[in-house]
Amino acid sequence: MHPLCRLIAPVASCILLAAAGQATAQDFPTHSVTLVVPYPAGGSADILARAIGKMLGEKLGQPVVVENKSGAGTAIGSRFVAKAPADGYTLLLGTVSSHAINPAITNVGYDPLNDFALVAPVASTPFVLVTPVGSSLRTLADVIEAARQQPNTLDYASAGPGTSNHLAGEMLANAAKIQLVHVPYRGSAPALVDVMAGHVPLMFDLQTTSVPNIRQGTLRALAVTSLQRSTLLPDIPTVAESGIPNFEVSAWFAVFAPAKVPPPVLKRLQDTMIAVMESADFKQQLRQIGAEPDSRSPEEFSVYVEQEVKKYTGVVKAAGLAAQK
Repeated sequence: MHPLCRLIAPVASCILLAAAGQATAQDFPTHSVTLVVPYPAGGSADILARAIGKMLGEKLGQPVVVENKSGAGTAIGSRFVAKAPADGYTLLLGTVSSHAINPAITNVGYDPLNDFALVAPVASTPFVLVTPVGSSLRTLADVIEAARQQPNTLDYASAGPGTSNHLAGEMLANAAKIQLVHVPYRGSAPALVDVMAGHVPLMFDLQTTSVPNIRQGTLRALAVTSLQRSTLLPDIPTVAESGIPNFEVSAWFAVFAPAKVPPPVLKRLQDTMIAVMESADFKQQLRQIGAEPDSRSPEEFSVYVEQEVKKYTGVVKAAGLAAQK
């Protein structure tokens, strides 16, 4: 090779790579995008994903296909996206379970912080500490007092070991220095049925499903687990207000891409998700499922996810669940 060519070749390569990067950003997407939901069809995450997919597809100019890949407590779908080509065509609707709780409990086959690039936070919904309407428990203070008077006799239901509402109970017990008895079920629905029937006195239930029952008079709300009061339950105090400072448990949702997605493509996805989030129609759909839009920037939310990973790693260790790893 002529010496001059040796000098020119690297420069030419850089120009071609830069041009390719610009083309990728300008052309993306040229075909349909897949949004993976690590849950079965029909649940809150699936409903939310389909709302995102419809509006994201309209704004990108290509269909966004929602694909349910459930199993292993969100690990199957999440791992699929973590290992997918980093081209922006495979996205994940991640949650507190996929990115904080399950990785703290077991080897999920991916790193929640390093194997994904955050596209955008979408929404969050708190849990509500509920009790049967005929219960003598009327406040969180009543719960704490009852647990102190008779340790290891006050039950609370959950959707199963290692679920968000199980760990919410563990966090409350640790923070209040009380002992509660965990009663796991195979899903939230049967647990909630037994709570409403008075068979179990307590449950941290998602606001999504608890609000209709509270309004119908089949459940009594004692406290919500967000740091601020819920707009759907403005008269119900937070756990933090009720004597447990800084207590927060939320089911959050965010869109992620594989970690090494090209920056121009990631920026295109982020800008488009901002447009989706600003839509009044999308905000209304969120509120219909009991969720609140998350207005934090990707940078702010990334820090929050790191904090969630640390928080649940500690909770899982304290609860003795990390032995499964």
